[in-house]
Amino acid sequence: LPKPTCCTRSVPQLTHLLSVAAEKVTSLGKDWHRPCLRCEKCNKTLTSGGHAEHDGKPYCNHPCYAALFGPKGFGRGGAESHTFK
Repeated sequence: LPKPTCCTRSVPQLTHLLSVAAEKVTSLGKDWHRPCLRCEKCNKTLTSGGHAEHDGKPYCNHPCYAALFGPKGFGRGGAESHTFK
């Protein structure tokens, strides 16, 4: 099994093979270790298919993706109370 491209874990090959089989998730067209699939903004652990994507990077749907890339202005997208600096 090839090593997921999400991180550069330094583990022995046998341990790596067992860990990948137990933890591998596929999202955004590549394999991830389950704990490495995280929101780019808030670092929340995400599930495969249960998140948004922007420029090939994963984001939690709410509030991060909505606040960063959703419609702007009061009453749009429900993310008015979430602002990032």
